[in-house]
Amino acid sequence: MYYFKRTALIAIFLSSISIIVFSQNDSIARADSVLLKQIEQQMNSKEPTPVPVRTAPSALPDISVIGDFQASYRNNAKRNFDAGIHEAELSLQSVVDPYARADFFFTTGKDSANGKFREDLEEGYLTTLSLPFHLQLKAGKFKSAMGRINPVHPHALPFISLPAAYENYFGEGINDEGVSLSWLVPNSLFYQELVIQLTDGPIDNPSFSRSVGNTYLELAHLKNFFDLSANATLEFGLTGITGANLFDLRTNIAAIDLTYKWKPVQFNTYKSFTWQSEVYFSNANISKDKAVNSLGMYSFINFQFSKRMFFTGMYSYSNKPYSKSTVENSYSATIGWYATEFQKMEIEGKTTASNKEKEQNQILLRWIFVIGTHGAHQY
Repeated sequence: MYYFKRTALIAIFLSSISIIVFSQNDSIARADSVLLKQIEQQMNSKEPTPVPVRTAPSALPDISVIGDFQASYRNNAKRNFDAGIHEAELSLQSVVDPYARADFFFTTGKDSANGKFREDLEEGYLTTLSLPFHLQLKAGKFKSAMGRINPVHPHALPFISLPAAYENYFGEGINDEGVSLSWLVPNSLFYQELVIQLTDGPIDNPSFSRSVGNTYLELAHLKNFFDLSANATLEFGLTGITGANLFDLRTNIAAIDLTYKWKPVQFNTYKSFTWQSEVYFSNANISKDKAVNSLGMYSFINFQFSKRMFFTGMYSYSNKPYSKSTVENSYSATIGWYATEFQKMEIEGKTTASNKEKEQNQILLRWIFVIGTHGAHQY
């Protein structure tokens, strides 16, 4: 009797364990069977599986507005203090199709003569995206590929006033209508690009003018770019320009630009250093038997000493296109606070001494702000 009771208790215990185990296995089996039934239903379904469809891009271009507020003090001006919106830029940029993109920049700036705002198409051009042999064609109105400063919009520069040498030879810059062909030279040692441009000739420029005849502005620029290390680069450029001048003859200018940049990979947000220089050699024919040879140059350093603070110091020496005897020396220092990529404030002090005019001293304040989508500037 004792053994019978003991055997019955063991059987009951084993049966309870088997019930628990099989109940768990059944729950897993039920879940698996449900999943298998869902898969079988999808496989047996007559409706095809939906294929991902590529949505069409927005028909609107990238739009941005850049405001340039400036305040100034000048010692030799009739109106010593001035402030207001110096310029506003509206940009419309978009890919046209897989073969081309379009860029338009409209500006509204204050005329220094009468204080009224004037509208202008600063740039408007079409650029190809798929030409063979590393070629790229640009047509329309654009900033000429002369040196380092000319292709850059003023709000992107690390200083407020342009170098005296640049202003004396090119005014506000060479911005002209025509065609530009660039070729990425096959070079495994370093980056090399050749740009050739043919344009009508600028309307208002100290060195060049728009000819009524068949004389056009011709430009060639060779860029040589070297990676010195993971933290430093060097760019060396050569430019040649020839075109009609105010005397209905030709002016020829040769330019050299040199740019060294240091930006450590580990601390690239907090530290950087740039040294940039340009030299201009001008040969201006003012009559059939007389030409004026003159020289202009500038050099500046730009040092980033914290995440948002920059210092720029510049020196410029210059003659004038039609006066080698004129000599100007200018010095400037700029402190910039870059809040974000959409806003910055800068203050600059500048002194210009000339052997033909009184010394000029000025203090400038600039506040740049951007709304909308704005592409990155060139390196």
